[in-house]
Amino acid sequence: MQSETRPYVSWELINDFMIDAFEGYGVPREDAAICADVLLESDRRGIESHGCNRFKPIYLDRIKNGTLLPTTELEVVRETPTTLVIDAHDGMGMVASHFVMERLIEKARALGMAGGAVRNSTHFGIAGYWATMASKEGMIGLVGTNARPSIAPTFGVENMMGTNPLTFALPTDEEFPFCIDCATSIVQRGKIEYYAREGKPTPAGMVVAADGSELTDSEQILQMLVDGTAALAPLGGGPGDEMCGYKGYGYAAVVEILSAALAGGRFMKALTGVAPDGSPQMYGLGHFFFVVDPDAFVGRDEFRRIAGDICRQLRASRRAPGYDRIYTAGEKEWLVWQERKDKGVPIGDAVQREFCEVRDELGLPYHFPFE
Repeated sequence: MQSETRPYVSWELINDFMIDAFEGYGVPREDAAICADVLLESDRRGIESHGCNRFKPIYLDRIKNGTLLPTTELEVVRETPTTLVIDAHDGMGMVASHFVMERLIEKARALGMAGGAVRNSTHFGIAGYWATMASKEGMIGLVGTNARPSIAPTFGVENMMGTNPLTFALPTDEEFPFCIDCATSIVQRGKIEYYAREGKPTPAGMVVAADGSELTDSEQILQMLVDGTAALAPLGGGPGDEMCGYKGYGYAAVVEILSAALAGGRFMKALTGVAPDGSPQMYGLGHFFFVVDPDAFVGRDEFRRIAGDICRQLRASRRAPGYDRIYTAGEKEWLVWQERKDKGVPIGDAVQREFCEVRDELGLPYHFPFE
């Protein structure tokens, strides 16, 4: 693991601070605790593009500009013994997702499978958080969401679909589940935000301009994504199909369709968060969730054993020259947690400044070790 130079802050301190800050912005305390835990889970797994780095710009700033409502009014649109459709009415996406996953786990435990969808929602953090809610109960979780337009279709340069993760969490008999949580683009938008905050370029080949040229200036890319003059390449690459980018494009389209159509929600260009006159507007995102209980098939223990055997055999297979080990999905994230659980959250300069700004704005009684 790369040597860490940023100061660590205890998990408890950051958790308490974010809960108090969310509450200061009008989020009910119980909801604030859910939101803080989702963000910190990203940092526990080393997915820093979706952790503390997004606390202020994606959540607090949106509450302030009116594109995210701090109080989440959940409306059950339709419910059957195995399904649930929710309208989040532009409240906290994490609160809506937590409600849905808890209900689906109960339904799947009773009837073997369950599926749900949310419309008129907002950013819900890492999709893997919701999928692993199922795996912690010995069940299979499948989750997806649409997002602001970022990905261009194969042979295109216009950003049409979000980074649209298609995420699975499968329980195993090991200490961690098999969890594949990644965007259907080569790079997710949050990673470019992270590069920009750290003053780093975006690697070439991940983003394409409207004229087909590659872009690497992270700040410029973020603005061009908003302007619609740049797009993320789908998994495999683009704009052509030489590297099979049509696969990432196809999966992104699957997520877009399921996220919008299952709940009767909005999609693609309707999710920009910008009104025709250039003013901020609600995002109206959609999410979908499926939970499967292996007890309805071979039993949870048998499923976990076979899943674990598959993972162990993959890791034990012959390695390429120059590589020390093979990983399975979710393993690297678990290793990051082993490294960080006693040290805390590493906080970079930009986030340090934001935390102090929010604390001073709200008059919260916190002193951070990096001050």
